[in-house]
Amino acid sequence: MDIRPRSLDDLPSCVAVLRRVHETDGYPAAWPADPAGRLNPAKLVDARITESDGAVIGHVGIGGDVLPEAVHAAAHHHGVLISVVRLFVVPSARRCGTGRGLLDAAVEMARLRGRRAVLDVEDSGVAAISLYERAGWQRIHSGPGDWTTPDGRAAFLHYYLSP
Repeated sequence: MDIRPRSLDDLPSCVAVLRRVHETDGYPAAWPADPAGRLNPAKLVDARITESDGAVIGHVGIGGDVLPEAVHAAAHHHGVLISVVRLFVVPSARRCGTGRGLLDAAVEMARLRGRRAVLDVEDSGVAAISLYERAGWQRIHSGPGDWTTPDGRAAFLHYYLSP
């Protein structure tokens, strides 16, 4: 498994992986009209992919600060924050260190910019929450999201701060 900077040439492979994740997990909740644009939003500062045998199996980015004020208040003594965005791993590559490697890459990308990484996860993301907590991420806030889950519930989010 190799983790490297993502290039624009990687976007078609990343979209294919995101499609598999969407079909399996409902992430993102609604399939975007422009999936490549979703992976390359204006707020994106940096992104990494992980590969196995030359195939993309995961993605993570860091981006602009669009966090609720309550998250900033909860983390005010931890320094400047940057958001983890578009973190996903193809289902067949889970539980073998892929997600942990991408989390570590996000922490390093943030650290190189003098920041701490923060991410959000929907309450039903039990496996993801377990991964974040095992990796030393600390829950700093929980609250309602501004979107609806695939099963029609109002999203409830937990915010985690990097180690």
